[in-house]
Parts: sequence; C-alpha cells; structure tokens
Amino acid sequence: MKQIIQNLKSGETILEEVPMPQVKSGSVLIRSTKSLISAGTEKMLVEFGKANFIDKARQQPDKVKQVLDKMKTDGVMPTVEAVFNKLGQPLPLGYCNVGIVEAVGKGVDDFQVGDRVISNGNHAEFVNIPKNLVAKIPDNVSDQEAAFTVIGAIGLQGIRLCNPTFGETIVVTGLGLIGLITAELLQANGCNVIGLDYDEQKVEIAKSKGINAVNLSDGTDPVRFVNNATSQIGADGVIITASNKSNDIISQAAQMSRKRGRVILIGVIGLDISRADFYEKELTFQVSCSYGPGRYDEDYEQKGVDYPLPYVRWTEKRNFEAILKALSNKTLDVTPLISEEIALEDVVKIYEKISTSKSIATIIKYSDNASISRSIKISDANFQKGNGNIGIIGAGNFTSSTILPSLKKCNAKVKSIASSGGLSGTILAKKFDIGESTTDYQEILNDETVDSVIVTTRHNLHASMVIESLKKGKHVFVEKPLALNNEELSQIIEEQRISSKNIMVGYNRRFSPHTEAIKKAIGNNSGPININATMNAGFIPQDVWVQDMEVGGGRIIGEACHYIDLLIYLTTSKVTKVCMNSLGTNASENTDNTSILLKFENGSNAVINYFANGSKSYSKERIEVYSNERTAILDNFRRTNFYGFKSSNLNTRLDKGHKKQFELYNKFLVKGGQPLISLEEIINSTKASFACIESLKTNSWVNV
Repeated sequence: MKQIIQNLKSGETILEEVPMPQVKSGSVLIRSTKSLISAGTEKMLVEFGKANFIDKARQQPDKVKQVLDKMKTDGVMPTVEAVFNKLGQPLPLGYCNVGIVEAVGKGVDDFQVGDRVISNGNHAEFVNIPKNLVAKIPDNVSDQEAAFTVIGAIGLQGIRLCNPTFGETIVVTGLGLIGLITAELLQANGCNVIGLDYDEQKVEIAKSKGINAVNLSDGTDPVRFVNNATSQIGADGVIITASNKSNDIISQAAQMSRKRGRVILIGVIGLDISRADFYEKELTFQVSCSYGPGRYDEDYEQKGVDYPLPYVRWTEKRNFEAILKALSNKTLDVTPLISEEIALEDVVKIYEKISTSKSIATIIKYSDNASISRSIKISDANFQKGNGNIGIIGAGNFTSSTILPSLKKCNAKVKSIASSGGLSGTILAKKFDIGESTTDYQEILNDETVDSVIVTTRHNLHASMVIESLKKGKHVFVEKPLALNNEELSQIIEEQRISSKNIMVGYNRRFSPHTEAIKKAIGNNSGPININATMNAGFIPQDVWVQDMEVGGGRIIGEACHYIDLLIYLTTSKVTKVCMNSLGTNASENTDNTSILLKFENGSNAVINYFANGSKSYSKERIEVYSNERTAILDNFRRTNFYGFKSSNLNTRLDKGHKKQFELYNKFLVKGGQPLISLEEIINSTKASFACIESLKTNSWVNV
C-alpha cells in the first residue's frame, strides 16, 4: 500500500510503498476512500522539515537543552548520532481519514466489515485505528463531508472549553479551516460571531455564512472593531485558531475581551502574556487539547477504556459523532471549504507548494486497487539457510538507533524486519539493506532461511514471542526483560529444553570494554567483593507504557534487570536473595526510586540504587567495585579509574557494549560455539528481578 510521509531531516514529502497493517486487538482496519489535508497543521510540519538545523533548533529550545545535557553525560558523538537518528525517522502525515471497515480486531463489537467510518488515521491506503478513535458515518453524509469530522472536532472542543451561551459574542481569530468551522458551529449555538483574518478569500467565505468577518489586511484595528461591535463591552470569549509566532494575537485577545471573559487557544501562537492584560479583567485563559477528553490517554485511546458518559459527556469520539450529526442535519456545511480533490498519486505536488498555497481544504482520493500485501521486498541480497540470517520483530527507536547500526558494523545478515504499521520497518529496511519489510511477524518465524529472531517489542510480548521462536526452531535474542512473571519464565524454560535452541537476552553492559577491564582486574578468584551500582535513570511519567506492570513490567523488572546481570558477571556468582526498599511511605509495585540489596552465592554483596529523581546533568550510570583493598570506579561507560590495581585507567567514547555484544552474537550464529550468557545466569537474573517486587510487597528478604 502507499502512505504519505515527511522526512524531518530533508523536508522531503514522500509517497512510500509499505506493507499493509494487520488489524490489532481493540482496533479497526480501514481501507481509505478519502482523507483531508489540513493546510495549517501539515504546513507547519512540512516547513519544519525543510528548515535547516539551526532553524530547527530555534523552533525547539527545550529540545536543544536536552541535547546539551546529553552531550555532558554521553559525549558529543553519541549525542549527534542520537539526534540524526531521531531526525531520520519518518513522520506520517494526515489525521482526517474516511474509509470502509475491512476487518475488526478482538474486542470490537460496535463496528462491522463494510461500515463507512471516519478516524484520525494518516494519509495511507489502509490504516489500523483503535476503536475509540473511529466513528460511523451517517448515510446522508458524503465521504468528502465526513473528511472534515476530525478537524471539526478540534474546533468543537475549543468551543466546549469556551462554554458560550445563547446570545454571547465570541471572536474567532484566524479563519483557516478550523477557524471557519468553529465560527459556523458557534453560530449554530446561537452566538454572535466575529471572525478575524488577513486573507480576503477566507473572510468572504465567512461572510457568506452570515459571520461578521473582518479583513485585517486593510489596516483595521481588531480591538477597536470588536469593542465597537459590542458597544464597548468587549467579547464574552475569544477562540484563537490562528497559527502565528507573534505575541500580538494573545495581547489583542485580552484587550478585546470583556471583564471576566474567556480566551481559548486552539492554534499555535506566541505566548509572551502580559500579566496586566489578564489581571485587570480577571480573564480566563485555557489551551484546548486536540479532539477532546481521552486525547493522549493510553487507556482510552489504545486500550479502549471509555469514560462513563454521565461523568464525561463529551469525549473525543463523542465529539466526532457530534460533528457527523451536525453534517447530517446540515447545521454544518463544509462544502464551500473544499478547494480541490486530487488522486493520492499526485499528492506530493500539493505538499511541494503548501507554504504558498491559498487552498483551504484539499481532499485526497484513494484508488480501489490498493496493494494488500503484508510483506514487500526491499533488497535483492541472497539469503541462504544456515548463514546466520536474522529476522527482527520490532522497529522502534532502540532498533533504529542501536541494534541495526551495531548489526551493520559486524556485517550481520538481516533477512526481514517486522513492524506493526509497516512504515518504520520499511524505512529501516531501506536504510540498512534488509531483505524484506513485513507487518506479519509470523512470516519471519515461518521463514526457513531465518536462523535467529531478535525481539524488540513491548515487554509484555517478549515471552510469547520467545516461545513461538523456539517452537519454530529459531535461536532467539530478546531485549530485556525475558519475561514479566514466573509463569512466563517457566514456559520459556520448558520450551527451550524441548528445542535446545539458544536464548540470549540483551544484557549488553557485560560486554562493555569498561566492564571487561574491571572483570579482568578483579580476576576470577578474588573472593567476595562489594559493588555499589547507581542508575540515575531519569523521570518517566506514570502513563508511559513501561510503567504499566502488565505491559512494561515496571522499570525494575523491565530495566534494572540488566544491572542484576552485570553484578552476576562481575561477581562470577549467582544471586541467592534480595531485599528492595523504595522511596516514600506507600510505594507501588512500579516504583522507580529504589535501593536493592543483593546477596550472592560466593558471599559478595551489592547494592543497586535505581533512582528516577536525580539531575539529568549528572552521570547516568556509576559503578563502584571494592575488592581486597582495591577500588574501581566506572563513570557512565566513558571512564574507568583503578585505585590499588595494576590496571591503567580507561577512557573511551560512550560504550555500553552493544557493538561487542552483536559481534559475538553474529559470530555465534555463523560459527556456533558456547552461548554468550549461560541460560542459568539469565534465569537467575530474571528471577532476582521478580524477587525485588516480591520483597517490596512483603517488606522482607526474598530467596531467589
């Protein structure tokens, strides 16, 4: 199928060929018939992509600070590589989709194959959308009209926050696509609407709908006009739908408001607010979030957990349905807003001139003959069975920034890559000369030429995919963690016993030159040692999937497990018992501010301090090893100082062992040999991470 993407590095808009997505649980697979180009929003994205690196930095000063902080801790080159990798990831364009339901996922009861629906899907021939972001189209609403639903919901949510009453005067600043729809909805609500814009065409469209619209390009003072139109009282509310960096818009909004008026921001403007403007009138200012309640809430959007209607009357889906109802009963007429309709194949031309275009709304028309293949061939390379060929399941940021660059450096052969949507996998396949891109990971498992599977999905899928890979006779490399609970771990152990294939977990830190230098300096017969390991992990919000115990396992099981493995490596011993103590008086299972005490078979002691409340400007990782009146200090895998050892201090660029790990793993796949990490050690570290959570719950030491 074809999909429109934006290259953030070059600014190029591309019509890309990608595999068709598979329908997911809780989602709807839609074959697109129309979609709407939102000139304002998409224009900003295109112009940002076309900007040079200096201008990009100026537009995102908060991101610049993050880059500078990362340079301090990780070094210049790793930071530059991370930035370029981020810019190299394509951005799907579009969010106003109309189509026909092709398939429904498990748990979806309110849609059937053949339904005409709208969604916030991208400009693509097929989209897979969670059910709470999909709504049915009434029979008397055309596909062209329905394409305005999502953009209309954005305006509607701003109106709901403004809370206008019948007869109030509301100003709409900016008569672009959202502004014109907002003004018409306000009019239907019984409001006196004043529209402001500098574009004569848009002003004339507003006037044709009975809106008191003003063309500011002739020098009209907007504040004076509004005050005169309201008998010097001022507007009851101002809804800003404009896109402009100037601070004048917010200042004028305050000046044209009555005392205790409301100012709602939908667009993107300068926000250097004058306190006096808002203080003297006790104005209310609020920023509207997209389509409405539920936006960016993973439980609502991805898991389909709806808000009860009596308590949250208008969610984003119910706002979609309200717009569709307005279109159905002709309260809202969007036909005059359609500037043109073009075929998908010609759409790149529209984006090339979007910065100068006077178009208000462009409708994209899709072909009835879209490709339905879930795999596409990228490279003509010859992949023969037994050559160590790799299939990768998961095409996220870690895969693109770390795994694939490491595999490329060691000349590993990657046959296929699977991604849920098809786009990210295809882009990476082209960049790293991978044979195929697919949205069906089963094709990788069933491919006899694939010798090993690398799993880099969300943590809750790790165990099942490891088991499936083993059943298919594949070696499997899984990014941490191996499993989220003892039941999953037991199933993996049993399946590995049957298949006898190797399991490798991405415990890369034991392969760092710094770790290896410390290990060599200590020696294998040093006796018990003490280790103090600190992970300045950084704050992650509670709504991020890693913090979800069912999806990510929490940061201790999901991330701190690699430190447990590192200590097993350094002590040359297994963990026998653990005790975890957390910050605060009522810690939850997904706590990420903890101290973990570990006791080892050979008598070694270790402490893992996993903290999320530290400064980003401080080193992210620090390990102190104490042995026989000697001390080794590892600082962020860039410097290691030895005290009392004969070893020399070590200074390198940031090296957490990824390259060495994949060099050795590729060698294992091609030539065979002993596993890089014994299964016993992998099981021990995994069980120890589970014991940490049990210790927190029972407030006691737990045997492993």
